[in-house]
Amino acid sequence: MPDFSIQGKIAIVTGASKGIGFGLAKAMAAAGAIVAVTARRKESLEALVDEIAASGGEAKAYALDVRNVGQIRSVFEQVAQDFGRLDILVNNAGLGEGMLAEDVTEEYWDDMLDVNLKGVFFCCQAAGRIMLAQGSGKIVNVSSQVSIVGIPEGVAYCASKGGVNQLTKVLALEWSSRGVNINAVGPTFIYTPGTAERLDTPEFRDQVLARIPAGRIGSIDDVAGAVIYLASAASNLVTGTLLVVDGGWTAQ
Repeated sequence: MPDFSIQGKIAIVTGASKGIGFGLAKAMAAAGAIVAVTARRKESLEALVDEIAASGGEAKAYALDVRNVGQIRSVFEQVAQDFGRLDILVNNAGLGEGMLAEDVTEEYWDDMLDVNLKGVFFCCQAAGRIMLAQGSGKIVNVSSQVSIVGIPEGVAYCASKGGVNQLTKVLALEWSSRGVNINAVGPTFIYTPGTAERLDTPEFRDQVLARIPAGRIGSIDDVAGAVIYLASAASNLVTGTLLVVDGGWTAQ
C-alpha cells in the first residue's frame, strides 16, 4: 500500500504567518510532522505555534525574510541543527498583488521576483544542501495555476510563478537521483482571510466560478492534500512536476 505518512518528519513551511501558509503548517502538523514555521516577523507566528501545540502537534518559529539569502542559509542550518535533520520543505512565501502591465514599476517587478522566484530558489538551495547530504528529502514549491495560464494584471506574478515551475524541473533533474524529490503545486483561487474580501464580492466570485468546472472556490485543505501527498513516500516516483489544484480551470 502507498505510504502517505509524514509522521515524525521535520518540515519547514515558509510564509506561514497567514493565508495558505498558516493552513499548510497546521495541516502538516496534524499529519504528524514537526514543523518549523517562518515569517518575516517571528512574533506573527505565535498564534500558529500555540494553535499547533494546543492540537497536540509540535512547531517552532523562526524569523526569515526570503529576500535575504544569507538569512535563508542561516535559518535552514539552524533548523537542521535544532532537529537533527530536514525532511520536507514547503516553499510557500510569496507576494500576489496585481498591477496592470503598463503601470508596473521596476521596484514592483523586483519585489515580486525577489520573493516569488529568487527567494524560492535560494530556499530550495539551502534545503537541498542539507537533504543531499542526508541522501533524502522532499521539496514542495507553492506555484499557481497562473504559472501556465495568464490573468489580467498578473504580468509579474505570472512570470514569477512560471519561473518556479522551471526551477522545479531543473532541480529535479539534478537532485532526484541523489534522493531529493522536488515538485510544485499550482492552486486556483483559494478562500482565505486574505482573499475573502475579493471572493465575497459577488461579481468577482461569479467571474472566478465561471472558469472552474468543479463549481467551487478552492480551500486550504484542497492544497494541503496535494502538499502532504508530495511530501510523503507515496510520491517517491513523482519529481519535477506541477500538481495543479484548480478544479479544472487549466483544462480549458
